[in-house]
Amino acid sequence: MNKKIMLAVFLLCTTVNYAQKKAEIFTKENYGVNKNGTSLTIQFENGTEHNHPLFAIWLADENGNYIQSLYVSESIGKGIFKRVSKSKGRWMAGEIQRPAALPYWAHQRGIKNEMGTYNPTPQKPVVDAYTGATPAASFVLNTTTEKILNGKYKIMLELNQSWDWNEFWTNDKYPTDNEYKTSSQPALVYLADIDTNNKNAVYELKLIGHSHYSGADGSLNKDISTITTASKIAKKITVKIN
Repeated sequence: MNKKIMLAVFLLCTTVNYAQKKAEIFTKENYGVNKNGTSLTIQFENGTEHNHPLFAIWLADENGNYIQSLYVSESIGKGIFKRVSKSKGRWMAGEIQRPAALPYWAHQRGIKNEMGTYNPTPQKPVVDAYTGATPAASFVLNTTTEKILNGKYKIMLELNQSWDWNEFWTNDKYPTDNEYKTSSQPALVYLADIDTNNKNAVYELKLIGHSHYSGADGSLNKDISTITTASKIAKKITVKIN
């Protein structure tokens, strides 16, 4: 009997330790610090095809009109890339524009840079309060809006992972389009409709479409039948109203 009890205790401790270790894979980030608005917690669980994608998360009104960014990967938000993939890519580290990376967010934001396009630049970056290094894996992002929210809104997320080709989005599909070549499967857009009057409510963001394949415009294509591995970059994305 004692051996059985000891075995049961061992298995219980092992299970608890495993659960704790699994929970620790979620890194925690804080944005919008010192803002006086509404606090939101966004949890992103990476999928099987996750490999350092770029992100933008933003707030829109009930009709989808952009209000503010809640988080933007620093390389896009500042217009400076610190890394380069010599084995797969041709773009160089440094100040660079990548219109195919997150075009739906960029056009929804609607702020033109000094070149007349919509990506942030070092001269016209996203504010520091909402930009940071892209998390390496799953993360919990605590963010505070500029103003207190009251009622219904939309939380939007766009993500893009370079060089994730598939049988439809091949590396020779648009041979003269250099922007497409750095993106392959286009950026994906996720959405959750939220009601900030429901405190502690948790909403899941759902995939609603993909952006233009080379970032030529701010269109949203709702046909995701050609998307394969890119839809597995994220396993689950939720937002909680605090």
